[in-house]
Amino acid sequence: MENNSIYNSLVEIVGEDYVSNQPEELYMYSVDSGTEGPRKVDYVAMPKTTQQVRDIVLLANEYKVPITPMGANLTLNGLGMPVNGGIVLDMKRMDRITELNKLSRYVTVEAGVTQGQLGAYLEKNCPDMEHSRPEAPPMATVAGNIVIRGHGYLSSKYGNNSHHVNGMEVVLPTGEICEIGATSVSPHPFGKGPLPDLTGLFCGWNGTTGIITRLTLKLFPKHPLMDVVGYVVNDLDMLADVLYRITQTDMADNLFVIGFALTESDDAPQFITVTITGDLDEEIEYKKAVFKKIALEFDPEEQGKVSYMYPVPYELISRFVEKPPYVSPALTADFEQGGGFRYCGGIMTIDKMPQIWRRGRELAGKYQTYFLTGSQILGYCHNVNFCLVYPFNRADEKSIERTRQAMREASEAVLEIGGIPWKAEVEIQRLISQKMNPNTYELIQRIKETLDPNRIMNPGNWSK
Repeated sequence: MENNSIYNSLVEIVGEDYVSNQPEELYMYSVDSGTEGPRKVDYVAMPKTTQQVRDIVLLANEYKVPITPMGANLTLNGLGMPVNGGIVLDMKRMDRITELNKLSRYVTVEAGVTQGQLGAYLEKNCPDMEHSRPEAPPMATVAGNIVIRGHGYLSSKYGNNSHHVNGMEVVLPTGEICEIGATSVSPHPFGKGPLPDLTGLFCGWNGTTGIITRLTLKLFPKHPLMDVVGYVVNDLDMLADVLYRITQTDMADNLFVIGFALTESDDAPQFITVTITGDLDEEIEYKKAVFKKIALEFDPEEQGKVSYMYPVPYELISRFVEKPPYVSPALTADFEQGGGFRYCGGIMTIDKMPQIWRRGRELAGKYQTYFLTGSQILGYCHNVNFCLVYPFNRADEKSIERTRQAMREASEAVLEIGGIPWKAEVEIQRLISQKMNPNTYELIQRIKETLDPNRIMNPGNWSK
């Protein structure tokens, strides 16, 4: 009877066409493209308004049923899927772009707006501005990238995309609708300061502290000219120094490192791609000359280990000039039949890149698979998002299990060297919590309990 009551109540809130408890439809929300198996989903609801989100949250509290917000479910790590069943809240219908302020360089979007939708909107309405688009398909949601602290095309200058948020509208686990940032006081979402910065309560929490229904992002200048230069680094231990010198120029719009290990051979070359932009041909030529000079400034015995590359291969030009930029990790899905891939992302200091590379290559040999890394340099080398990518055969359970094991050991390796796994699923959250300062972990639990007394918000994530 309770099941019928929940279903009927959801129908009353969002309409019959936007609720389901049918097994074939629930299955689509119980899996993602990674190695996680299906998880229990009891209902799916697709709200259109913030008020509908609030009503569903109040319903979940009434029946003590879990609720999990979902964007496009592209994390590959199971983060968009419920751990303990309940209601999946599909946010795709909340797809309005509600404000564009060119002079103050911000845009406000609802939670279901996709990266492709926002990119096309800016190209039409404000072609000299852009947001930091992530390395993801166009169907990925803007809010989804923010809540996982994702990176994007402009992260080498400005850091993770969650740093670009001016403010949010959030439905708390108890149903209150909160304005976070300037709009808590002003009608204009121009920033967060000098108020307490509460946006961090909703980024990185895996949907356990509330549901973002609207957010405002910073925009950045978009220049008409773009090119790509590169380096081949044949000595892993020189990689951090090369990256430091590149970022010291303050001319790199995007800085990405790609490495392949298709055999158990010695260290493979690392390919550094540097995207540059400008307003004049002379500006582009000057930047190319500066980057070429970097390779020539190494000692003679080191110059053979660092090679300037221009022009770069067409595949890299198209991959970094076209937006969103695709690499990538997805290419490894073709390395095995029944293509699929997963990656362990780790945020760490750039000097640890050689160490984690070598450990990742060892794991590829141990688990009989190929290996690719794609590393996004963040904020002038303040740190790096280093991704260890492994392919698997979706039709082969043994291949899937080998990749699962490689992922776990890769996450353990990230923690061992002093990094932090990115997009950590429940198992890896537990590994992190074991290493975390215990008072910090208790603070996380107290915050969750305060915001979510009935423990309905994606329970199982960041839990004891």
